[in-house]
Amino acid sequence: MSIFSKIKSAIFGEKGPLGSGHFGTPKPAAPTSAAPTPAAPKPAAPAAPAAPQGQAAQPQAIPQSAPAAAQPVDVEAVLSGIASRKGSDLNWRSSIVDLMKLLDLDSSLDNRKELATELGYSGAKDGSAEMNIWLHKAVMRELAKNGGTVPASLQD
Repeated sequence: MSIFSKIKSAIFGEKGPLGSGHFGTPKPAAPTSAAPTPAAPKPAAPAAPAAPQGQAAQPQAIPQSAPAAAQPVDVEAVLSGIASRKGSDLNWRSSIVDLMKLLDLDSSLDNRKELATELGYSGAKDGSAEMNIWLHKAVMRELAKNGGTVPASLQD
């Protein structure tokens, strides 16, 4: 799994820092059993009669089994919640090292070099302040592109 994928999973909840959904809340359980699928396809339902002229057709009801649209994750709120639960004073808002530590990820130079490669950093991968600042902003921008709500102050 890529370093960015680990960061994203920790924040979005797939494998959060507490082993459950973000903010430590359990993810909704998937249905454990499904109705058996019939061997033969069901005949199509007859078409609804056309609405008389001058009247609009009634919209069809959406089946309740339709999946709900994914809700954006408030990245700042999730990270603030993690920091609060841990009693952490890490500077995750501007430091890639502290962000990774907050998420219980290895923040070593080797991992940051790998993250820099993943995200397309073209400068010297030497752990400089320039590289680390770029990485933090790039991670926040990528989180926003992947369904996170990230304040502009964390992306710029």
